[in-house]
Amino acid sequence: MALGVLTTIFFMWGFLTCLNDILIPHLKSIFQLGYAQAILVQFTFFGAYFLMALPAGRLVAALGYKKGIVAGLAIAGLGALGFWPAADLHLYPAFLGALFVLATGITVLQVAANPYVALLGPEATSSSRLTLAQALNSLGTTLAPLFGGLLILSNVVKNPGELAALAPPQRLLYDTQQAQAVQFPYIGLAVVLFLLAIFVWLFRLPALSEATDKGDHDKHGFLEVLRHPHVRFGVLGIFFYVGAEVSIGSFMVNYLSMPDIGHMSEQQAAHYVSWYWGGAMVGRFIGSALMAKFSPRKLLALFATINALLVLTTMLGGGDVAVYSIIAIGLFNSIMFPTIFALGIERLGPMTSKASSLLIMAIVGGAVVPYVQGVVADHIGLQHAFFLPLLCYLYIVFYGIRGSRIQSLPQAD
Repeated sequence: MALGVLTTIFFMWGFLTCLNDILIPHLKSIFQLGYAQAILVQFTFFGAYFLMALPAGRLVAALGYKKGIVAGLAIAGLGALGFWPAADLHLYPAFLGALFVLATGITVLQVAANPYVALLGPEATSSSRLTLAQALNSLGTTLAPLFGGLLILSNVVKNPGELAALAPPQRLLYDTQQAQAVQFPYIGLAVVLFLLAIFVWLFRLPALSEATDKGDHDKHGFLEVLRHPHVRFGVLGIFFYVGAEVSIGSFMVNYLSMPDIGHMSEQQAAHYVSWYWGGAMVGRFIGSALMAKFSPRKLLALFATINALLVLTTMLGGGDVAVYSIIAIGLFNSIMFPTIFALGIERLGPMTSKASSLLIMAIVGGAVVPYVQGVVADHIGLQHAFFLPLLCYLYIVFYGIRGSRIQSLPQAD
């Protein structure tokens, strides 16, 4: 039952995170932004993980896993509510501010929920269990582009020349329509988040306090946790994986809209983004079963190798080959985050919550890698800029083969 409740939380933060992929082209159009400016959506969102992961870890240590999850849902709800004034003001920085608050709530959820699921059973199957929960996260990321494409990208965005030709009453009507395209979806999401917070508050969840700072009688520090190589390399693994995954999802609508790739409208491209995240969902259900029988480290290295080859095809190909190669990356992304995370907190005992905070902090890769790719894309073109995700997947191959090995066995006491 506890795992069932937690999968609902995983669904919601996957939905909210992936909705950024639809928000980016929408804000890029209405504010007439370049790639680097538009990707500030992801830079702000994932930058919150870096800035707020350690405070979130302290909050979860003080409140416990259950109350930490409730707090995360409430904070995310407040962030979603912030989209109403941001759209009314028609200010890009106001959208970024609301996103930062929303991402802070999701950071708290990540710090609390990921280790909690991994600890809800035998350590040997923690990767399998976390992958199963992440499959529901992927269901959220699959539905979000469809939802966003229908409600957000369905409005036609005018170029500067068309806007200049509008009479004042028409311009007011246009601005109101663009604002409402963002306001209503996020207000609905805020209501759902607050209701989930109440539901989790009323539900009895096991405490598992022995795996938090409350069970750490020796008061291990973060530097001591990082002395374990599988944690240190795992932090980099999360950084590069999330960076690659978010970069590909963030630029997919613009990539598929290119004349020599998919030659489609942004709304049509949003459906393909859904297939990308849907592949991750299917892969996680399959991966959860595979990792109960095969080595998670070997599967991680294999899937990362396949993705490196698919990204290379995306960079060098065109037409349908390029379209389907970039979509297929989602299928093999599937097991990477939960596997890297579970391997990164393996055999840490009471240091688990600190390691979790460090791993969640590394999600800042979703801010850094897409922004760098946006800057590169503005100079050399979007297609060739995908060499950055390629490098990320090559690192994950290393982590699966060598970096995740436990070279010392820390004691639980």
